[in-house]
Amino acid sequence: MKIIIPMAGMGKRMRPHTLTVPKPLIPVAGKPMVQRLVEDIAKVCTTKIDEIGFVIGKFGAEAEANLLKIAENVGATGKIYYQEEALGTAHAILCAKELLEGKVIVAFADTLFRADFKLSEENDGTIWVQKVNDPKAFGVVKINAENIITDFIEKPQEFVSDLAIIGIYYFKDGANLRKEMQYLIDNNLKEKGEFQLTNALENMKAKGVKFSPGAINEWLDCGNKDATVYTNKRMLEINSSEKLVSDSAIIENSKVIAPSFIGDNVIIKNSIIGPHASIGANSNVVNSIVSNSILQNNSKLKNVVIDNSMVGNFAEINGNAKEYSVGDYNILES
Repeated sequence: MKIIIPMAGMGKRMRPHTLTVPKPLIPVAGKPMVQRLVEDIAKVCTTKIDEIGFVIGKFGAEAEANLLKIAENVGATGKIYYQEEALGTAHAILCAKELLEGKVIVAFADTLFRADFKLSEENDGTIWVQKVNDPKAFGVVKINAENIITDFIEKPQEFVSDLAIIGIYYFKDGANLRKEMQYLIDNNLKEKGEFQLTNALENMKAKGVKFSPGAINEWLDCGNKDATVYTNKRMLEINSSEKLVSDSAIIENSKVIAPSFIGDNVIIKNSIIGPHASIGANSNVVNSIVSNSILQNNSKLKNVVIDNSMVGNFAEINGNAKEYSVGDYNILES
């Protein structure tokens, strides 16, 4: 099994956090979101993952090394591919065209999920879906009585289905997908100015490929600050049986309310942490209350009360805050 993860987007809705860190590498519950995505996919696969291709922009050597390590952690070989221009989902996947052979999973990196099913690899294809209250904002699918997808509809203004496509796909024949996407590019077949994966899926369906829905239990978005903080909360709850507090953390005259994540070499003094707080490695929290928030690595909080907040790497806040979205290397005092 191979996995392709397109993740070259600029993450504008997550600024200022994505000005220095690619969005998929922002941590939720102590792990980069793309790492949690890979681990979740591995849980539903019945065969070994051999290769993982990360399609990225200009992320830098450190980020690329972190991605290769994520692949290594699930026993796969990681490969880096570059998308230099945003030309659509089909174009992004084709940047890793050498992996489009045999069984392939394509997973876009700003979504996490919970699922109880095991992937049926004998299906022609599986498209992960989730019921939503307002389908107008999503691409949706219609299914027939045999549980086969009959239609793909992008952001329907009239109700046709409430099964939203979450952005994870399985293909039994990756070469067939590659051929259909290449056809779009060779013939300059764009929709809204871009080469769209859904157009390739329609062509495959018209030629007899049968796609089945993969119904998940929960779909967790990481598209903006509030959504990411909520996803951090749910991931802490879901993984509460994991060891979430590092043995190297120093916790003095403080209380940690579970579930919360405390990273390596964190120092916490005279503070209350949690519930649903994630404190990154080498950070210091003094005389503060931190709940339902993400504090990344090497940052410092002093004399603050924060909730529903994200604080970047090497940031410092000294004062009296309630809710923040503070990027890397910022210093705030009051």
